[in-house]
Amino acid sequence: MAMDEINDGDGKGDVSLSELQLALMRVLWTRGQASTAEVAEALREQQRPLAHTTVATLLTRLEKRGLLLSERDGRALVYRPAVSEPEVQRSMVSGLLSTLFGGQPAALLSHLVAEGELGDDDLAQMRALLNKKGGRHA
Repeated sequence: MAMDEINDGDGKGDVSLSELQLALMRVLWTRGQASTAEVAEALREQQRPLAHTTVATLLTRLEKRGLLLSERDGRALVYRPAVSEPEVQRSMVSGLLSTLFGGQPAALLSHLVAEGELGDDDLAQMRALLNKKGGRHA
């Protein structure tokens, strides 16, 4: 499913997930599919103990937004991602860039550098990526 097919309720097709919603999605991205109980157990292992009903509600909401698909397996619902992690990352970074940095990638990068968010290894990786893209940013 392409990002422009995703509807998170506001009609824009942008995906914005809370930290908890991302944790649920990461369980499903890692496993491929899981029941509500399996997602709850995986979150518990990550020190995020949630009631089964809470996990079920969150999964249902993500499904209604078009981010998950479900099918019955006996009495249990089994969920699987309808979107990939890179698609969600792309959408969320795009939203962050637009909202906080006026759509200016250089402003985001400047912020990361100025705030010490990037170490020498990160900067070296970015230089390599820029050089690979054809830029002369050495």
